[in-house]
Amino acid sequence: MLCQFSFRNFKSYKGETTLDFQAAMLPEFKDTLITDEKAVDLLPVSVVYGPNGGGKSNLLMALSCVISTVVKPVHELEKNRQKFILQQKVDAIPFLFDETSCNEPTEFRLFFRIDKNEYCYYISLKHDEVISESLYRKAITGKKPAMIFERETEGITLGYSVSKKSMNTSVNPKMPYLSFLAINYDISVISEVMTWFESCIIRSYANPMIEHQIMLAKDALYKNQFIQALNDMDIDITDYRYDEENHQLFMKRTLQSHEYELSFSNESDGTKKLIAALPVILFALREGRMVIIDELDAKLHPKLLRYVISLFKNKEINKYGAQLLFTSHDMYTLKNTVFRRDEIWFAAENEAHESEIYSLHEIRGEDNDRVKNTAAYDKQYLEGRYGADPYLSNMLGGGFK
Repeated sequence: MLCQFSFRNFKSYKGETTLDFQAAMLPEFKDTLITDEKAVDLLPVSVVYGPNGGGKSNLLMALSCVISTVVKPVHELEKNRQKFILQQKVDAIPFLFDETSCNEPTEFRLFFRIDKNEYCYYISLKHDEVISESLYRKAITGKKPAMIFERETEGITLGYSVSKKSMNTSVNPKMPYLSFLAINYDISVISEVMTWFESCIIRSYANPMIEHQIMLAKDALYKNQFIQALNDMDIDITDYRYDEENHQLFMKRTLQSHEYELSFSNESDGTKKLIAALPVILFALREGRMVIIDELDAKLHPKLLRYVISLFKNKEINKYGAQLLFTSHDMYTLKNTVFRRDEIWFAAENEAHESEIYSLHEIRGEDNDRVKNTAAYDKQYLEGRYGADPYLSNMLGGGFK
């Protein structure tokens, strides 16, 4: 489970930027949090709003960049430990609107939890080469993290858990040492970390081709879950089949005791989007994976988007700590009946064309009070009180009721 993600000098983001999945001390929706009696509660969902060009997609791309950088070499050599769903490799492109940043490395830092351990992975990249890298681990009840490895330009230092006389510390500068260890050695702590990276699902529905990449299984349990979820959203499909000869997917419906088939290509845009996205979402919920989706709301009716969000916030369905991070323009879901205040984030560019993000929970009015959980989030956002449209200069402006 992702706890926190920080980065700097990536695309439209110049300064240090942090997206936090650690839950704040808020009264609303406590029963939806991912809990462990000895650790900080985590959020199951985070959504990013903001104007076009504000940095929403770049925020998700930053997270996609570090994941794809680690996973790609392992996958290319077919050394991955489990099935993963990665759209494409994302390059580490620095902030280009000043002469200094464009020549500096791009940095990423991830804190994530696996069972009773919390890991911190850091990597610094410049021109596709690794400048610096480290991996630390601590028990969720512990205070001091233990080094697994550290990598600087002068060499690699190994911690106790991976230190072996035969361990190779000479690695191609373009390859993360985490990936190198995962490819060449069977080390439990490295396997655990690499499995987490591989479990992250990255999708962008800004790319229309993604809607034609559909994951459908033949086993009865999976099929029933998928069909039931579609029926819950008033899409009355009773079955499906894939025609191997013609490479076509057909959805079946029963009307007045007669069964009819409709090819996937003839379904409505919204139904096609759901048929493509829902299997990935159900897969993540079954295995407790992280799902990163750009423009999840595209072509979806707002009620359907709310249904997808509710799956992650229902602990009877989300039993294994799956998390959803997505961007949206949909105002119908920007409500206190859908999200906690710390689950809502805004991205926007300032006057220097630098993107910044902040959560609704961080915003304060002129009276220095936080936005109340009874506020009309959608209305206040459209009025410009949250500062994500058009500039961050209004972030602290306005009075809140």
